[in-house]
Amino acid sequence: MAPLYRTEPLSAIPQPRFFNTVVLARGEMPPEAVLRLAKELEAGAGRQPGPLDAPRPLDVDLLLWEGVELSGPPLTLPHPRLRERRFVLTPLAAVAGDWPLPPDGRSVAAVLAALPPGQQVERVPWA
Repeated sequence: MAPLYRTEPLSAIPQPRFFNTVVLARGEMPPEAVLRLAKELEAGAGRQPGPLDAPRPLDVDLLLWEGVELSGPPLTLPHPRLRERRFVLTPLAAVAGDWPLPPDGRSVAAVLAALPPGQQVERVPWA
């Protein structure tokens, strides 16, 4: 698991800063089953259907699945906005900076370094 980061929201909807991290995992479940589990976790945390980018208590996204590319409902892999989101790439680079990202194989660290300045992502120190 990557360190925890605090991030300003990108949404135009007023909301507090939020926390981000990434987890690398291995298993035998297919991505669609992991997505169902993620949605159950979100619902268990109190997430309600609402507008895109609205405040929510928990948001779990599948970003990458080694060797798998999917396009369309209910799941797109790699995540369609992965390369644009500093709040995702920063923790991902902390645990898998050399990982090649489709479609061009550039590393997570290289994609992160090429992002224009913008959203502040600060590491949360552990007590």
